[in-house]
Amino acid sequence: MRAISLAFLLSLASTLSAVSLVAKPEAHARAGSNHPNPLNVVTASDGELEIVNKVISPDGFARSTTLAGGVFPGPLIKAQKGDNFSINVVNKLYDPAMDLTTTIHWHGIFQNRSNWADGVSFVTQCPIQPNQTFLYRFNAENQTGTYWYHSHHGLQYCDGLRGPLVIYDPDDPHAHMYDVDDETTVITLADWWHQVSGKLIAPFTPNATLINGLGRYAGGPMSPLSVFNVDHGTRYRFRIVGASCDTWFNFTIDGHKMTIIEADGIETVPVEVDSLPVLAGQRYSVVVTADRPVGNYWIRALPHHGNQTFDHGRNSAVLRYAGAPMQEPMTKQSPFVAPFDESHLHPLKNPGVPGVPELGKADVTINLVAGFNKGFTVNGFSFKSPPAPVLLQMLSGARHPTELLPGGSVYELPRNKVIEINMPATDLNPGGAVGGPHGIHLHGHAFHVIRTSTNSTPNFVNPVRRDTVSMGSQAQKSNITFRFVTDNAGPWLLHCHIDFHLHNGFAVVMAEAPDTAALQQGGVVPGGWRQLCPTAIANAVASFNTTGFNLTALNITTGRLNTTSPSSINPSTTRLNTISPDMTTRSLSSSLNASFHTISPTYNSLVRTFY
Repeated sequence: MRAISLAFLLSLASTLSAVSLVAKPEAHARAGSNHPNPLNVVTASDGELEIVNKVISPDGFARSTTLAGGVFPGPLIKAQKGDNFSINVVNKLYDPAMDLTTTIHWHGIFQNRSNWADGVSFVTQCPIQPNQTFLYRFNAENQTGTYWYHSHHGLQYCDGLRGPLVIYDPDDPHAHMYDVDDETTVITLADWWHQVSGKLIAPFTPNATLINGLGRYAGGPMSPLSVFNVDHGTRYRFRIVGASCDTWFNFTIDGHKMTIIEADGIETVPVEVDSLPVLAGQRYSVVVTADRPVGNYWIRALPHHGNQTFDHGRNSAVLRYAGAPMQEPMTKQSPFVAPFDESHLHPLKNPGVPGVPELGKADVTINLVAGFNKGFTVNGFSFKSPPAPVLLQMLSGARHPTELLPGGSVYELPRNKVIEINMPATDLNPGGAVGGPHGIHLHGHAFHVIRTSTNSTPNFVNPVRRDTVSMGSQAQKSNITFRFVTDNAGPWLLHCHIDFHLHNGFAVVMAEAPDTAALQQGGVVPGGWRQLCPTAIANAVASFNTTGFNLTALNITTGRLNTTSPSSINPSTTRLNTISPDMTTRSLSSSLNASFHTISPTYNSLVRTFY
């Protein structure tokens, strides 16, 4: 292991308790369809997660991948409510066909007062270089439920870097409803390609669906499928993780109803369904009672891509009762009689929707209109990774949208205000955001979904709270609305969780209380965090100041950036106008990128704009 700084060691020593991660590349042998196929479980305390390249064949086709701990999906990270996390990530990547730098994002964890650990490349950190380590330390405070982790750098998680994370609640209010909730009841749904992500082209149709890391593809061998063993009469809490890169799945279990008790880490009032759409980034807990005749039953995850089938066990896994023969199911799928409707989900503990219970009456209302013009856009701007992380820009003196890069994609939000976001579906419009439904994910928060994609009637009484919501479609007349309170300072990414769409510009940064964020994070970022950035970046941002950018380190001369008058600010933002997209900033971004490319020949491998 490379030498690390004294500050890094001191920050590690200061952790009082830890949930940490050790996984060896060869630690887990996957079982065949005749045997259960549990996930790796990691709760040890020596604190290393190795990110490695490895050739695996989860559907019978061998390909090189990027993995956490050498397994797919990555190891299940188990924690108890209130635990401190201390996860040291070691980058051992070497395959030049895929990204060699990496980050890890802890999807759904609010990272309150630890924005630096959110793991978003060029928003909250610079990527981790090969043969470099980085220690993520954070506390999820009162959060419990089902989460996951994945790379947030380029298309890297499409190549395999994704895994589940569960925070168990010793006082779970739904505990009386189930008997079993452990590593054997976590179900990951993932799409899988036979080519590395950098070679994929639209429409990005995957070759296979992997359930807990196993599946089959058209024309391929009858490779093993995942098996979930149950005992007759026992109730199981299945934690379903939408760990896909692109696909949404309709999840069903032949002959069995499912009772939803959690959505994205928030307990819900129980709702019974027989089918469950799971978008990329979404998670659900469902209670399933093993009350059918002893036998084998198909678990199905139908991808949204056309011409899909369950023939030969594709898109499937096995639910096996104790005493059933060791064979694949013969069950048939029944018509759905209790389909899912997101508007029927309500939080078990209802904190109430913040603000005035009327559309448009929040402190700040922002309309975000997605489009497509050689790439995805939000309010006319396509997100491109800035040359320096947004958090580092804030720590170095930049505060306002006219100062923060990427220009046009940063929205400043005032502290402790109610924010209302409206996002209409535009897929049928010329230049609209095609390829939906888009799963919209906000970092740093769970939000109140006042209008869902399937119900235009606002619900200010008890709407579902979650962190990833479907944007729906124009055919459904979808126009989703959600609210949150700016009580978590820092730059937080809001984006489509179809990774190919994020990769091509479908994102904005919510710069929440920048002054507070700079003051707060400046006192907690570890020394190793700044060391992730190349010297050229560190030197440049070190010369930021409150009178504008002073990028003498890059031989760039700039004056105070133009400030747009409130009347000409983005017309889709109403009430408190908090942004001013400025083309001067866009030009500066281009200059910065050009200069960094000149200064650092390796910078091309760091800033990936993919246009």
